[in-house]
Amino acid sequence: MFEELRERLLRYLLVLGLSTHDGEEIIQESFLLLFQHLQKGKSRENLRGWVFRVARNLALKQRYANQVRLRRMVEFDEASPELRVDRNANPEEELRSRQRQMRLLAVVRALPEQDRSCLSMRAEGLRYREIAAALGISLGSVAASLARTLARLARADGG
Repeated sequence: MFEELRERLLRYLLVLGLSTHDGEEIIQESFLLLFQHLQKGKSRENLRGWVFRVARNLALKQRYANQVRLRRMVEFDEASPELRVDRNANPEEELRSRQRQMRLLAVVRALPEQDRSCLSMRAEGLRYREIAAALGISLGSVAASLARTLARLARADGG
């Protein structure tokens, strides 16, 4: 299960604003807590959602503790591999692409935390039911959050 979820959890934690180092630490702690949970004979239902929920809670605590450092990390970083523009594009296409990325990134960063979490977990392949369990919200809230978020992204993208 660790191998199956590690990368997904890390991407999710990065979306929440944590550093890779903090994300890796939280993943380790989440699976340690899962081990302890299972050793105590507790429920084995929806373990994937359980791990995401525990990681999210730990991430929120870590983010609060690192608030000053994280403010600097929120700034747009052109060196970030996710935001690199295809160097084969002409300068006008490159500029348009970079502006689009910055516009969409600004929308994602401005989302309420619950909407950002729902979007991130859905992008990682979690089903609505798993997202609802991980965040402790209703299935309808997940659906509404994702619909609202996708509409905002479509408007920001000119659609």
